[in-house]
Amino acid sequence: MLRVAIDIGGTFTDTVLEDGAARWTAKTLTTHYAPEEGAIAGLNDVLIKADRSAGALDLILHGTTLATNALIERKGARTAMLVTQGFRDVLEMGHQKRFAQYDLRARPPAPLIPRPLRFEARERMTARGEVDTPLDMDSVRIAARQMAEQDVQAVAIGFLHSYTSPAHEVAAADILRFELPDATICRSSEVCPEMREYERFSTTTANAYIRPLMQGYLDRLQAGLRAMDINAPVFMMLSGGGLTTLDQAARLPIRLVESGPAGGAILSADIGLSHDLGPVMAFDMGGTTAKICLIENGQPDRARNFEIARAYRDMAGSGLPVRIPVIEMVEIGAGGGSIARVDAMKQITVGPDSAGSDPGPVAYGQGGQSPTVTDANLVLGRIDAARFAGGSMKLDLEGARSALRRDVGVPIGLDAHWPAAGVIEIIDETMSNAARVHSIERGKEHSEYTMIAFGGGAPLHAARLAGKLGIDRVLVPVGAGVGSAIGFLRAPVAYELVQSRQSDLGHDDIAALDRMLRQMANDAESVVRKGAADENVKISVGVDLRYRGQGHELTIALPRASFVDDDLARLRADFENRYGRVYGLTMPDAALEAISWSVKASTSGDPSPRGNTVAETRPAEPSGVRTAWDTGAGELTEHLLFWRDILTPGETFRGPAIVGEDETSTVVPSGFKGQVLSDGGLLLTRVAK
Repeated sequence: MLRVAIDIGGTFTDTVLEDGAARWTAKTLTTHYAPEEGAIAGLNDVLIKADRSAGALDLILHGTTLATNALIERKGARTAMLVTQGFRDVLEMGHQKRFAQYDLRARPPAPLIPRPLRFEARERMTARGEVDTPLDMDSVRIAARQMAEQDVQAVAIGFLHSYTSPAHEVAAADILRFELPDATICRSSEVCPEMREYERFSTTTANAYIRPLMQGYLDRLQAGLRAMDINAPVFMMLSGGGLTTLDQAARLPIRLVESGPAGGAILSADIGLSHDLGPVMAFDMGGTTAKICLIENGQPDRARNFEIARAYRDMAGSGLPVRIPVIEMVEIGAGGGSIARVDAMKQITVGPDSAGSDPGPVAYGQGGQSPTVTDANLVLGRIDAARFAGGSMKLDLEGARSALRRDVGVPIGLDAHWPAAGVIEIIDETMSNAARVHSIERGKEHSEYTMIAFGGGAPLHAARLAGKLGIDRVLVPVGAGVGSAIGFLRAPVAYELVQSRQSDLGHDDIAALDRMLRQMANDAESVVRKGAADENVKISVGVDLRYRGQGHELTIALPRASFVDDDLARLRADFENRYGRVYGLTMPDAALEAISWSVKASTSGDPSPRGNTVAETRPAEPSGVRTAWDTGAGELTEHLLFWRDILTPGETFRGPAIVGEDETSTVVPSGFKGQVLSDGGLLLTRVAK
């Protein structure tokens, strides 16, 4: 099949065209004012390189940061909310916890919907799904007319306990659609049918807030594709690592917030299995952010809790919570475009703000004035100014050097190459610290992992990062500069449903649970079948269990999408086994309580072939020498220069060296050696001193 993957990042839009074993790539600047234009430009670029016609495309896979950026920058639709009477301030009250206990100035992020746009309806459901107070239709109509006066574009409906019975939300939505025919209506019972009002309301409001924007973008993208005579189906990458249809993505865009990084995690998991690497750490560094994800047994860590737009860097509780299936990773404002400066304490700081693609780093020559990580890498000789982004951009070396001297060197008395070296050391330490904390919080030993580096910036920094973390091996895959887009091509078509149903797991519940799970499996599979009609579909099931009265749950897998008597004893044994591993004890006499049930339907994806070792090795012949900063030695020194497109499997070399390619460069400091694997991947190994 002729397939294309498009990943829109904060700085670059990456495009990959794949036809069997052949692959063509392009890296273009993201057009923030109209993201579809950058996507179409990248698509045209790879089609020209491959000498293929647009009409020959069989499949388009797409991921974008548009949803995330809209939430962070507060550029979504004018949104209102309709809630149960008395619950107007749930979004503002949150958990009533301070995320920074000793910072008197700490403030949580403001709700996406201000209080004047939050309205109440008289109604009440019990936690068992029984009507306590019937829905007052007139109160809904009055609220709708007030919303119309406020020129509302989207409405989120969040009623108490609607996850047990959506009847009131459905009736209210019908009234709102009649009164506000041009507005987007989102129900919490559809977006996030789970208990815990704050998370459910927050997820629903975020979905409503970005849905008009995403719908408009996807419509424009489809129009642009039709103008190119492309009729291939389009699938969107989900935050949980699967692909879904365009209509499902437009209906629930909140599930796209981490779609780009999810592609990179899928790629890393696939590479880890194909090379038999054991546990791997995915390191993705682009122009705006760096992401780190831990993967074991070919599966990245997953969660159903996520925070968007944290007000305090890396501090849990300071963002907007959403309940969606997501690949768990740490994301920090550390990319090629991260801005460097000297703070009031005369210390170099880098990020989290980024120059993005417009104006971009000073070296881009597009009007950027603030020095960035890319400028520092250029000044230190780690980037080829003539071949950056495949030669499509000529970088301004003197402009970058001047900006670093002015904003970093002069304030703290550094000259020559030292301002750039300081910036690189700070960004490397920032990323290594984030990786260290992420692994420790999960009880993992980071030195036992193999790092897989991809994205335009990661291969430049990966070896130094590995050295700081005690990691001995780094693998830089083929096409690392566009790694997340390649990951899209490996992802399965998948869809996950979650339903809260509180149960003590007695024998009386078995028939009802069996019916619910079978229906959820049918619904999830029907979504997958729209994009994978002829493929085998796997169903996986999980249940969130806890001891009765506790506040948090553990997810336990079920063997099938049904429920029988024997499952009760099996669930108890599996839960206590895991509970004992996590907490060090069990409570055999305590009753078990099920909270939520999840069903995921997915295809098998498109894995890479296994076995990528080489039988014989030989020294590689360098193409030249370049003076660059060696982080291993802490000085400017001569680096052997190799071009990746002429390296062959089995060739080896020692650092300091630089391996150049169109989308990135791999820096191999002293203390590391490199080897080309049979699939073209670069394996960097730390050399014992």
